[in-house]
Amino acid sequence: MKYNYKEMANAIRFLSADAIDKANSGHPGMPLGMADVATVLFTKFIKINSVHPEWFDRDRFVLSAGHGSMLLYSVLYLLGYEDIDIEDIKNFRQLGSKTAGHPEYGHLAGIDMTTGPLGQGISSAVGMALAERIVNAKFGDELCNHHTYVMCGDGCLMEGISEEAASLAGHLKLNKLIVLWDNNNITIDGNVTASSSTDQLKRFEAMGWNTMDIDGHNYKEIEKALFEAQQSDKPVLISCRTTIGFGAPMKCGTSKCHGSPLGEAETEAMRHALSWPYPPFELPFEVLNAWRVAGKRSKASYVAWNEFAKKAGDEFWSYITDTLPENWTADLEKLKQTAIKEKTKVATRKASQMCLEQIVPHIRQIVGGSADLAASNLTFVNGMKTITAQDYNGNNIMYGIREHAMAAIMNGMALHGGVIPYGGTFLVFSDYMRPAMRLAALMGLRVIYVLTHDSIGVGEDGPTHQPIEHLASYRAMPNIYTFRPCDVVETAEAWEIAVTSEHTPSILALSRQNLPLLRTCAKENLTLKGGYVISDIAKGKKRQATIIATGSEVSLAVAAQEKLHQKGIEAAVVSMPCTELFDKQSPQYQDKVLGKCPRVAVETASKFGWEKYVGLEGDIIGMDGFGASGPADKLYEHFGITVDEIVESVENLL
Repeated sequence: MKYNYKEMANAIRFLSADAIDKANSGHPGMPLGMADVATVLFTKFIKINSVHPEWFDRDRFVLSAGHGSMLLYSVLYLLGYEDIDIEDIKNFRQLGSKTAGHPEYGHLAGIDMTTGPLGQGISSAVGMALAERIVNAKFGDELCNHHTYVMCGDGCLMEGISEEAASLAGHLKLNKLIVLWDNNNITIDGNVTASSSTDQLKRFEAMGWNTMDIDGHNYKEIEKALFEAQQSDKPVLISCRTTIGFGAPMKCGTSKCHGSPLGEAETEAMRHALSWPYPPFELPFEVLNAWRVAGKRSKASYVAWNEFAKKAGDEFWSYITDTLPENWTADLEKLKQTAIKEKTKVATRKASQMCLEQIVPHIRQIVGGSADLAASNLTFVNGMKTITAQDYNGNNIMYGIREHAMAAIMNGMALHGGVIPYGGTFLVFSDYMRPAMRLAALMGLRVIYVLTHDSIGVGEDGPTHQPIEHLASYRAMPNIYTFRPCDVVETAEAWEIAVTSEHTPSILALSRQNLPLLRTCAKENLTLKGGYVISDIAKGKKRQATIIATGSEVSLAVAAQEKLHQKGIEAAVVSMPCTELFDKQSPQYQDKVLGKCPRVAVETASKFGWEKYVGLEGDIIGMDGFGASGPADKLYEHFGITVDEIVESVENLL
């Protein structure tokens, strides 16, 4: 079918402008400027099905410039997606509306990820494109063969994360990735040239991309560029030279239409300028019908794929839905029993590697990696195969020194499906990953972060490498599990929870130094409770105090418990590997574990947050400042995180 691109693009423009005017809030510049590119992409090139929006082999679309959300909402409505109607368009940015200020994953079918923080979308799209190649390498073109399209602006390219992700995409030759850059030379504060003189095309060429430069309002050039991009042997950046706010007579080409409504007068003037004689939210039948036909354009491809998928059987379906195989924990259970029998004393980073040796062979979707710290994070295990541009059929990614990109790429892989990602770095460097980790929590993704060197136990590397405030800050973040296990058993339990938590990302904060085996039984996953009594008082005695600890400090608490017992003081030790899970338990369980007696919390990190568990009358042994450089045992003494300090604290409370 031959479409009237001009009229169809104007439908995007006016739906967007009218919705933003009605909300008196939003960013009209990008939807107006990129409407022509979006029209060609969605009516002629992108492979989607508005009736079956979750089709696995559909093309992915990421609006990295998430502030331009009304472009995406308009397109979804025009294409005929069932869960968006004209009332949703009219309710843009209203409380409880599906059409939020920025696209939110899970609010509407057709939104492939939550975007808004600039640079995250284009970087996560690299993960989607990589996941597509990984699944393709296992199942072939008939079952997985699609593109990932990104629409981004100057802000996404300026943010440092995009440099890291684009560099890896070029290195891995992810030729199914096509980025459409809204090159309009405008940011909120004015012209791009006021703050940047980067030649983005040369920059991307240097990173191994193919690049094109087109007039973003010339339909023939847009068609030609997209056709050539689909044939590329490398990822592609298409510079779409556009006028921001195209069609708005007084505001187009200026920052005035970037982040503010056009206003009634300007929108009416645009109606006249673009010969659009229709009232707000009204579309001519011919235009809407053309869009609806475009929404069904890939129906034949969907039907053909569905037949191939049925023939592929349960193995394929369970794979792309990230379904875990039965009895995948059997070897993990054996590891726990062996550790208890042999009283295995290792660092929890090593315990994590021991767990991965029992997990990775059983779960085909697991894909690991590290930000050039695999030798320290111990994220690589025997039998893993590194993914390369020549062979995507692997399960390990060499991310290089790119923590920002690693976290976002893992989000993209998890969103795509067919990959359960984990990635490692030092806990202190997770600050580089935090925006993507926050998005993973917001979207509810199964992403696992192996964050080692979790305390002043790092030792000689000093305060730049010793995380202090990190545990408290992640515990403050909604919908993310922060595990700090004390031994092999708790580490295995944390891994089991992380792998099975389909809608919650997980942090494993792991020690550099060796820790003793404290658990004597592994019949029940006690880490699932978040906190539990790991060493109780003597039978028949009355509990006089409770010592709460995590990770490497649990063994100190147990040693202090013995000293207190010798002094006639009965204290129970509570291991609290995951405060988030403990907070989910019933008040009765929490009271039973913590006891009705004075409490002391011990952790080599910021004291912030432990007041919740010890109360105003309790004590917290932890860090009030940054660490220092020196041997780990000397640092524990220097900062007063010792067995004797715990004993003295309990005695003082009593």
